Amino acid sequence: MLVAADKFKGSLTAVQVAERVTAGLRRAVPDVEVEALPVADGGDGTVDAAVAAGFERREVRVAGPLGHEVTAAFALRGDTAVVEMAEASGLQRLPAGVFAPLTASTYGSGELLRAALDAGVRTIVFGVGGSATTDGGAGMLSALGARFLDEDGEPVAPGGGGLADLDRVDLSGLDPRLSSVELVLASDVDNPLTGPKGAPAVYGPQKGASPDDVEALDAALAHYAKVLEAEVGPQAAGYAAAPGAGAAGGIGYGALLLGARFRAGIEVMLDVLGFAPALERAELVITGEGSLDEQTLHGKAPAGVAAAARAADKEVVAVCGRLALPPEALGRAGIRRAYPLTELEPDVAACIADAGPILERVAERIGRDFLT
Repeated sequence: MLVAADKFKGSLTAVQVAERVTAGLRRAVPDVEVEALPVADGGDGTVDAAVAAGFERREVRVAGPLGHEVTAAFALRGDTAVVEMAEASGLQRLPAGVFAPLTASTYGSGELLRAALDAGVRTIVFGVGGSATTDGGAGMLSALGARFLDEDGEPVAPGGGGLADLDRVDLSGLDPRLSSVELVLASDVDNPLTGPKGAPAVYGPQKGASPDDVEALDAALAHYAKVLEAEVGPQAAGYAAAPGAGAAGGIGYGALLLGARFRAGIEVMLDVLGFAPALERAELVITGEGSLDEQTLHGKAPAGVAAAARAADKEVVAVCGRLALPPEALGRAGIRRAYPLTELEPDVAACIADAGPILERVAERIGRDFLT
C-alpha cells in the first residue's frame, strides 16, 4: 500500500495526510504494510515533501515579499537541492489580509537559490507556485546579481509595478555558478508571461490586483521583456511566450532567462522523491488533495500520481476534502474511486476544522473496501 497524496490546503500538510490515512487503514487491517510518500507539484509544501522523502532541511534568512526578513527553507540531498519559491515569496509570507500586487518582490527567492549554490549543488529543482508576487522574476534575478535600472541609472522600485520605469538591464553581474548547475523549473501551470492567459490576468486577482492593477502589471511585464531583448536578444521574447513563463507571477520567465528547463512539477517531484521504486512495491496507491476538481486534471499532484500508477498497471483511489469530478472524469484520469470527507461530514467548515479525524475514518473505509 502506497500513500502518495498532496496536502489538503488550509487543513493538513501532505505529511499529515499520509499519517492520518495510514492510521485509518490500520484500523481496518492492523498489520497492513503502508509506505508513505507525501508528494507536491512544485507549489507550497514542496520542500516538506522532499524532507519527508529523506532530504535535509536547510534554513536561511531571506527577504520576504515585502522586504522584511523571514526564515525560509530549502531541501538538500547529495548534489541536488529542492527550492520552493513560496518559502520566501509566497502568499503565506504576507500579513493576514494584506496584499501587495504592485510591490511584492521575489528577491528572497533569489537569495534561496543563492543559498543552494553556496551548498555546492549541481542540480536545483525550483518549485514555483503560491506566490504573492507578479514581478516577472526581476527580484530573484536582482538577488543573483542582475541590475534593473531606470533612465537615471538608479535601481527601479521592487515589484512588478516598478518595471514600468525600467530603461536598462545589466546581467553581467549574474552569479557565474548558475552556468554550471542544471536548473529545473517545476510548475503545474503553463501560462505565458503576459496577455489574456498571462500571469497578471490569470493570477493577479488572487494576489489582490484590481482590474487597473492587472492592466498596469501586464504592460509593465511586457515592457520588461522588451527591454530584456536589448540585453539578451530576441530569445527574451521567445521565453516570454514559452509555457511556464507566467508561473508564480512570472518568476518562471526569470528562471527561463537563467537557462532553466521547464517540466511539469509533479513529474519532477515524483522523480526526485523516488516514486518509481515505491510504486513497484505497491499493490494499491492512495493519492489525493483538498479538492478534486477540474484543476486537478491539469497537472496537479493526484493526476500525476494516477498517470504514473496507471502506466505501471497499479490501481489508484483518491482521498479529498471535496469532490467536484464525475466518475467518468476520475476514470479517465486513472482513479478508480474517490473518497471525499464530505461523504461523512457534509458541513464543509466542519470538514476543514476536523479534517484529520474524518480522514482517518475515510481511510478505514478504504481499508475495508479494498483490503478485507
